[in-house]
Amino acid sequence: MRVAVLSFAHVHAATYIGLLRDRDGIELITADPDAPPGDPTRGRQLAESLGATYADTWDEVFALRPDAVVVTSENARHRHLVERAAATGAHVLCEKPLATTEADARAMIDACERAGVGLMTAYPVRFSPAFTALRRALADGSLGGLISVHGANNGSNPARSHPWFADPELAGGGALADHTVHIADLVDALLDGEQAAEVYAQANSILDDDGPAPDVETAALVTVRYPSGLVAAVDASWSHPPDHPTWGGLAMTCVGEKAIVEFDAFPPLLGGFDSATGRDRWEAGGADLDAAMLEEFLDTVRTGRRPSPDGEAGLRTLRIVLAAYESLRTGQPVALTDTLGMTGG
Repeated sequence: MRVAVLSFAHVHAATYIGLLRDRDGIELITADPDAPPGDPTRGRQLAESLGATYADTWDEVFALRPDAVVVTSENARHRHLVERAAATGAHVLCEKPLATTEADARAMIDACERAGVGLMTAYPVRFSPAFTALRRALADGSLGGLISVHGANNGSNPARSHPWFADPELAGGGALADHTVHIADLVDALLDGEQAAEVYAQANSILDDDGPAPDVETAALVTVRYPSGLVAAVDASWSHPPDHPTWGGLAMTCVGEKAIVEFDAFPPLLGGFDSATGRDRWEAGGADLDAAMLEEFLDTVRTGRRPSPDGEAGLRTLRIVLAAYESLRTGQPVALTDTLGMTGG
């Protein structure tokens, strides 16, 4: 199978390249023609350091007609690459958030549907065995009806190494856009795709106020109400300082009618003190979620079955983010309609 990783802009690009490079039966191609000259985290320099085949232009990549692509560009540039991939018959795994506008997200979904190729949104936490157990407990009635969810997705500021994350045009926002979507997707999975009804948000840039993100928020609290009555609260931030023991973490508390469940996507496995850095550190336990997500994606390419989470799931979570930004602008809750449009509440 010929797989192309398109752009090294995203912090996960190098991880995906390493996972794909080491797999049997995969011919890996990479390209990052939009890379700033001389940036060691981008372009040919990174590809060579990772031992990956590199193409200088998008035209060169698509002329090779890959079977599948992984889009890891800046968020605002997803649409162009997804549409080009679909036009060549390639299945697509696209980083989150799916796009920065509803129009772009819908265009990406439609392009893949017309071409008969899959579009998967990169939400690796869905593939946590612990989350699978949580979904099973909800489905078999062990929790009863789900009443509320509180999720926290806190991490380091990615703009420290990849400045575009703090560019509102390229990223679509800051920590709210970057981290709300993961929790929103987990709730989306628990509710089998139920569209949110109302969103309210507050945000600030106090956390990590010495970091490279003066134009976007570094922390947000987002409250999401669903037609079923569930209320989800999301704590999304770039609050971990550079010397924090880990890059980030994601946890949820689910309150059901019969039980309360605590979910931690990256529980500590080993802890200790790093003499080289002079600080505490710990290693996360659990499965390699990126590897599990890639395995799912590649299997959908082989079999032709619909991927999950798909583009529609990516659109639903994007709509929550866009409604949250509208709430920040108005100071009011924002109601989501059943169509692609949004209406202020």
